[in-house]
Amino acid sequence: MTDLKLTKGNIALAEGALQAGCRYYFGYPITPQNDIPEYLARQLPKLGGTFIPAESEIASINMVMGAAAAGKRAMTSSSGPGISLMQEALSYMAGSDTPCVVVNIMRCGPGLGGISPTQGDYSQAVHGGGHGDYHNIVLAPASVQEMFDLTIKAFELADKYRNPAMVIADAMIGQFQEPCRLTPKEPVVLPEKPWALTGRKGRTPQLIKSLYLGDGEQEAHNMLLVRKYREIQDNEVMCEEWHLDDAEVMIIAFGTPSRVAKTAIIQARAQGIKVGLLRPLTVFPFPSKQVYEHSSRIPNVLVVEMNTGQMLRDVQIAAHKDARIHFYGRPGGGFPYPEDVLRELKKAMEGAYERSL
Repeated sequence: MTDLKLTKGNIALAEGALQAGCRYYFGYPITPQNDIPEYLARQLPKLGGTFIPAESEIASINMVMGAAAAGKRAMTSSSGPGISLMQEALSYMAGSDTPCVVVNIMRCGPGLGGISPTQGDYSQAVHGGGHGDYHNIVLAPASVQEMFDLTIKAFELADKYRNPAMVIADAMIGQFQEPCRLTPKEPVVLPEKPWALTGRKGRTPQLIKSLYLGDGEQEAHNMLLVRKYREIQDNEVMCEEWHLDDAEVMIIAFGTPSRVAKTAIIQARAQGIKVGLLRPLTVFPFPSKQVYEHSSRIPNVLVVEMNTGQMLRDVQIAAHKDARIHFYGRPGGGFPYPEDVLRELKKAMEGAYERSL
């Protein structure tokens, strides 16, 4: 029997990074994610790793880029304002096929905002805050166990596709404690990286770049990226489907709101209301096929987020044309309680509204 240990979400994520083989961390402090660098500062030296408290978020992500280009599993973590400062380097790494893992324990904004739980950085993570045609792979844990497991998965996907992978979580998941299995479900395998810049002695020189000045070179490179993103979309979607078989209303939520939605669904079913949940674990690639298929037979869809409707747009694009899509959002640190969700799904069934903030 696997031992479970009461663990804070941020610590589970940091331990997941270590067990994924990450030995290089660079970061600048910001709440509510400071548990991550504090833990790694203690643990990495014991494993022969490198921990550098950088002078800024810009320095952090560029140090990650250097270590990743050398073939090492490298990571940084921050929160919304810090992630904003990293966008140029993230675009560069996406354009140069350089894998890394970036963690965003979100704080509410815009601007400096606060440390209350929020999902205000969905669009920044999923649709890219930087310049050019690119995508991050984005995973959205909803429990302490998933903070551990999906961080290992993020390193695996980053290396498999040579692409930045981001883990986004609200502060509640980062800060609360749950029993957690702190061992990987499967053995971690570190892949060979023949493309890495490790010194040219004994081989021909290699180059990692995102600058293509030859006639048609940039377009050709962008089309290679498009094919990579399509492969990721086809093969790497992860989502949870819960009580959808007989549902008359489908709630779509990720992170903490998905946990709240499950309580609301239990309350609704006790009242004879058939409700189910679709929970994306990957928000890029988004489970568009699953949203379309379920919304083609479930007449009402309720999207619940802790923002003003950032994932809502992806649901509207993916859903069947006849689906009635409703929204309940709590931005800026507001929190949806099960009773609120239950009230909103009843209103959705009555067709009383389409958007509630």
